[in-house]
Parts: sequence; structure tokens; C-alpha cells
Amino acid sequence: MTLAWKLLFAAAALMAASPALAQSADRVATHGDWSVFVVGGASKECYIVSAPKSSAARRDGKPADVTRGDIRLFVSFRPGEKVSNEVSFAGGYPFKEDGRIMLAVGSDSFQLTRGKDAGSAEWAWTDPSDDSKAVGAMKRGATAKLTGTSSRGTQTEDTFSLSGFTAAVEDAASRCR
Repeated sequence: MTLAWKLLFAAAALMAASPALAQSADRVATHGDWSVFVVGGASKECYIVSAPKSSAARRDGKPADVTRGDIRLFVSFRPGEKVSNEVSFAGGYPFKEDGRIMLAVGSDSFQLTRGKDAGSAEWAWTDPSDDSKAVGAMKRGATAKLTGTSSRGTQTEDTFSLSGFTAAVEDAASRCR
């Protein structure tokens, strides 16, 4: 993933949090708990995004109060790069460099990889070979749980509703063929 796309994802998180900031992307639809955005121009991109329904943090095995940035789960489509069903997660904190970041949907689980540079340390992606499998699991599921560990050792669990996910991902895919 190029730095430009990492920055676009960071901007997308802000846009999802504050529609007033969404100047380069347009929210074109909402399906249940998921919003569909389209970025026009020479390199069209479509993505869906949702915020968690619940978040929990634990440090040393005990509940912890933590301050985090925007927490979002995305699925993106960039036809110019032949990218579809790209699953990414903004955790709201820098992930531990060697920590495990996991997506669980029902009995399916997928490991995510943390961004390598300082600008993307708060981001994680499924392996491209798992993207379509993860999206398929999310279409069948009711919730998606993302677990990770911060660079300070705090363990987090974020639960996302998958209400409207199938309609949203199909809508985004059809807009970015």
C-alpha cells in the first residue's frame, strides 16, 4: 500500500467521523450501520466504513480507561489498481510492532498486518489473499470483532455490527467496477 493511499485512508477516517470534512469524498449511501463513500477523479475509489458498536480495553488483565482516535473498519475498491474487497482497520492508536491484530467473524478469523511506517502504524490490513474470504465471512456474520494491542501494551476489542454490510459492500462494488 502506497503512502498516498495510507493518507487517503487516514482522511477517510476523519471524513467518516465528521461529514463536514468530506470534501474529496461523497457519502452516497447508508445501509444499516455502514456508509458508502465515493472518491471521484482520475483514480476513482469506493469504500464502505463503520464505527464500532462497543470497545473495551484491558491493561495487565484489568479494564482500562484509554483515549483513542477514530476507530473504523473499511472495505475498499480501487478499480484502477485492480483492488477489490480490501479490508482495513483504523485502531485509533499505534499498534504494537510485533503484536497480533485479528478480525473474527463467527468461527472465521483473519490476521491483519500493521502498517510499517509512522504514518500508518494505526492501520492494519488483511492479507490480499484473505480479503474476499473476510468479506464473505462478514456477509454471513452478525458482528465482526477486531482485537489488537497498542504500542503501550493495552489490549483492545472493538465490536462492529454487520447490519447492512452486504448491501453496502455490494453497492460500493457496483459503483467502482
